[in-house]
Amino acid sequence: MDFPQQFISASQEYADYGHPVPAPYIRKKFTLLAEPQSAELLITGLGFYRVFLNGTELTKSILAPYISNPDDIIYYDRYDALPYLAKGENCIGVILGNGMQNAYGGFVWDFDKARWRSAPMTALRMDMELADGGRVSIESDTSFLTHPSPLLEEELRSGECYDARLRIDDWCSPSSPEDGWKPVVKATPPRGSMRLCKASPIRIYEKRRAVSILPYEEGYLYDFGIDAAGVCELKISGRRGQKVQISYAEWYHDGVLEKKNLMFPEYPSPYTANVQNSCYICRGDKEESYMPFFTYYGFRYAYVTGIEKEQAVPELLVFHVCGGDFRENGNFTCSDGIANELQIMTRRASISNFFWFPTDCPHREKNGWTGDAALSAEHLLMNLTVEDSLREWLHSIEEAQSPAGEFPGIVPTGGWGFGTGPAWDQIIAEIPFCLLKLRGDLDTAKEAAPFLFRYLFFLSGIRNERGLVDTGLGDWCETGKSGGGQKAPIEVTDTAVCVHLLEEAKILFRRLHREPEYRYAAALRHELKKAFRKYLIDFNTMTVAGSCQTSQAMAIHYGLFQKAERPLAFSRLLEMIHQNGDHMNAGALGLRILFHVLSDYGQADLAFHMITRKDYPSYGNWIARGATSLWEDFLPPEAEVHSQNHHFFGDISSWFIQAVAGIRPNPYLEDADYIVVAPHFIQTLTYAEAFYKAPSGSITVRWERTDGITDNALGKMITLTIQTTGSLTGSICLPGGWEFTDGFCEKQLHPGIYTCKCNA
Repeated sequence: MDFPQQFISASQEYADYGHPVPAPYIRKKFTLLAEPQSAELLITGLGFYRVFLNGTELTKSILAPYISNPDDIIYYDRYDALPYLAKGENCIGVILGNGMQNAYGGFVWDFDKARWRSAPMTALRMDMELADGGRVSIESDTSFLTHPSPLLEEELRSGECYDARLRIDDWCSPSSPEDGWKPVVKATPPRGSMRLCKASPIRIYEKRRAVSILPYEEGYLYDFGIDAAGVCELKISGRRGQKVQISYAEWYHDGVLEKKNLMFPEYPSPYTANVQNSCYICRGDKEESYMPFFTYYGFRYAYVTGIEKEQAVPELLVFHVCGGDFRENGNFTCSDGIANELQIMTRRASISNFFWFPTDCPHREKNGWTGDAALSAEHLLMNLTVEDSLREWLHSIEEAQSPAGEFPGIVPTGGWGFGTGPAWDQIIAEIPFCLLKLRGDLDTAKEAAPFLFRYLFFLSGIRNERGLVDTGLGDWCETGKSGGGQKAPIEVTDTAVCVHLLEEAKILFRRLHREPEYRYAAALRHELKKAFRKYLIDFNTMTVAGSCQTSQAMAIHYGLFQKAERPLAFSRLLEMIHQNGDHMNAGALGLRILFHVLSDYGQADLAFHMITRKDYPSYGNWIARGATSLWEDFLPPEAEVHSQNHHFFGDISSWFIQAVAGIRPNPYLEDADYIVVAPHFIQTLTYAEAFYKAPSGSITVRWERTDGITDNALGKMITLTIQTTGSLTGSICLPGGWEFTDGFCEKQLHPGIYTCKCNA
């Protein structure tokens, strides 16, 4: 069925701060002369829609359809409408939300200046086959009627305000009168191409009630115990006209609920007055319920005003914790409670920040920052079935590429965000590479190859006079800082990332049999590596420019030292760590690989200690300070808090699974169903366990000390248990100083229970 080309709107008027425009009801009545035998509905909404047939809602999830730049791609959804139709009178209805079409709350990133900005619009087509052989089609046109809905205000980054007194009962019923309704108007559609959405929809993971309710200022503070994302369902028996206001926040300290970390305080009201707010005006006839649909919030606390003391009950608010509809693809647990909590926090941050695509936070921005996702792609795929959603987002990334080959730092964008640098642009290689490595998917790389190759030309052209790359944001959110002024020079981080990106490009092009592109990537990588070694390494001490953990770890991890140089280079890294009291001191780029470098060179115990220690700075310190999700940065306790729900520091989860439990998928990049089991028996742990699902089966690995933990390494015994399903293959490798009791140092992977002993 062809998608309709006619878009319709309630009017050409669109909302802004200080100028609310109610979300429109739109509907059409129609008659079927016989029983329908099949019915298919195609629909889009720009920005969001809710669709109903005869009073029953079909909408697959909140925030439908997929969020995109509609001048690049217009997403639509398909529904089986048959169960909701009947012979005789029928009615189809739509409620439209602003979404990306009128994202005036995103003015910080120039979404208010987007050339597609307009009143929300929809296009739909429903084809029905009847029992008598007849066919009926309903398509969006000016025969549809519209009326203002009770949803007086709604904006993706701000919130919603609903006046239940204005609700029209049975507005989508065929029997509902049409007095006061008027015809819709034709709308000029954006320039994008139509695309059926294949990304995972948004679902409810949990319904939580508050763990405490406290009187606070003029109302009541509901604490839901965790920092997550979603919406609150309000249930209240109120008087007519009673206005209930809810303000959502994640930071409560010293008896104060603080929202300044959720906004940009330099922008005045009404922006600051509307961030993460909602209101509901009671109809007053019976118990009422309301839940936002065209927005969502990132929060732990809900501050409620406008209610009486007797209304401040647990049943008033239920937190619907939402995120992408993913299945579990891997997990980790061990004998250390802090590590277990960090795994939970990583999962929570990953889901909270995946509404259609990976976002940087579920409150302040809701933007698809490409650098954040490049840092998280591997741990997301190790934990969750995000592959369909990553593939879908990659289409938007490709469409956002500039004619010169550069990518914006946020996708979707209306043109803002170019110039963030290769650590952000590397997403064009990172998604296809991770999907190839972990899912055996080469089709995504095939689609991305032309865009990746065009980017390599751009990359070649932005080298400075030394042949290095030095543009963009660098080692963002370095320990003790909130971005900018990093110890690692941008020449170091940019050029190292480019070498890494080009290595991935080489692999992808070679697997795709694109030899000219392969040779170009290989030559450019060689030139950048040569320039890096010439200008950025002191070979007398094997120290990289910046003399910091990020510079040293990136150069080691991305192959910028030759094999004979690496032991001394790693010794310098250890010196830097020891000089810092065995604390980490790096930003997002450095921490993505630091712990892998440590475990690769036999220092997994040190890495685990750096992660889980409770003093600042560390991941464990977040927990000591009350974190329930991953934070945006490692700022000292006296600093002002930024976002408390981010995902780009979450690779510790991948490290737990791969380095501690030892499940290393496809290390040789030849077979996604080949697993090397290579655990590190962390001295402070009595056991560690993880599982992972490869394309053709799953594996669970557990190691456990059979003689407890002692200070003397001699005589330690480990029981290693491996379970697999499907047709996985691989091998088992033990860390240095350990051997199997049967004398072999390596075994082919198969299910079993193995006994290992330390021979150090």
